[in-house]
Amino acid sequence: MYSTLERKYQRIQKELMAGAIALGGVFLIGTLWYRFVEGWSWENAAYMTVITLATVGYGETQPLGSRGRLFTIALILLGVINIGYIVNRFTEAIIEGYFQEGIRLRQQRRVMESLTEHYIICGFSRTGRQIAREFRAEGVPFVVIDSEIESVQRAQMEGYVVYQGDATLDDTLFHVGIERAICIVAALPSDAENLYTVLSAKTLNPDIRAIARASTEEALQKLQRGGADAVISPYITGGKRMAAAALRPQVLDFVDGILSGADRQLYMEEFLLDPSLSPFVGQTLQKAKLRSQTGALVLAIRRVDGNLIGGPTGDTILMPGDTLICMGTAEQLRSLNQVLVPIGSQILRKPKNQ
Repeated sequence: MYSTLERKYQRIQKELMAGAIALGGVFLIGTLWYRFVEGWSWENAAYMTVITLATVGYGETQPLGSRGRLFTIALILLGVINIGYIVNRFTEAIIEGYFQEGIRLRQQRRVMESLTEHYIICGFSRTGRQIAREFRAEGVPFVVIDSEIESVQRAQMEGYVVYQGDATLDDTLFHVGIERAICIVAALPSDAENLYTVLSAKTLNPDIRAIARASTEEALQKLQRGGADAVISPYITGGKRMAAAALRPQVLDFVDGILSGADRQLYMEEFLLDPSLSPFVGQTLQKAKLRSQTGALVLAIRRVDGNLIGGPTGDTILMPGDTLICMGTAEQLRSLNQVLVPIGSQILRKPKNQ
């Protein structure tokens, strides 16, 4: 689905092209008439056609009879109509800024085509705007999709890469590189739209991680059955956070401080133990010496079967496919990334303020 401005730009392009083709047809008709009916040379026929269409006021190249003059009158009228139409379309395009829009759209397409291993945010409402701020703070590449022109303009003003379209449609997802993306966040206001978006995304890219917003518990269950890897309900999550703020305010402040924000000193990151790359598979945490080498702290380990080991001890064995949930400064986590796997195998995002 193309944006309104894009459709208008394409319409102006087609109308200008149609006007140019029509003018070329009139020129061809005039030249052929003077060449074969009046019997003039090709040079004189083309010259007479040009000065007639341009209405410059020159005299006849060669004397014309009544029939020739009637044809010339018709040729002048056709030329004036065609040239007037082209000038009108061209003036409208300049006034409305369609040429500038065309340049912007081409630049946007190039940006879309260059995106790889990026994130897709569907919906730029209050939830989508907050997600975009967090992604920007993390320095990850992402693109925003929204069908409302006001939301698109707001995203552009904030400097985000944005595409106007319906996120539930396959064509829109193809435009933002769904096959190259690693995660899609469905933050649309409608649960049905979020479900359609997740289904479309999983169909086009089965490996993509899908995060969805749900307004009700029933929608949460349906989105999970629809293939969403994680479903977030603002009401349930908000209630839990409010309860935590009342019962454990310092804990909540600490967790918030390491999970989000651009001015953090501590960060949390997850690392996947690839058995073909990591030399620590099969070793205990104590023997791996990850803390002493990097300074980063292993908070938990998620096994392949989904079992979560919180606060692992030194005797905990690192298994193939484990996901290590670690905490530390940005430099400590980058050091841990280099220790666990060779540089380039796993990229730790560097916060913009570092």
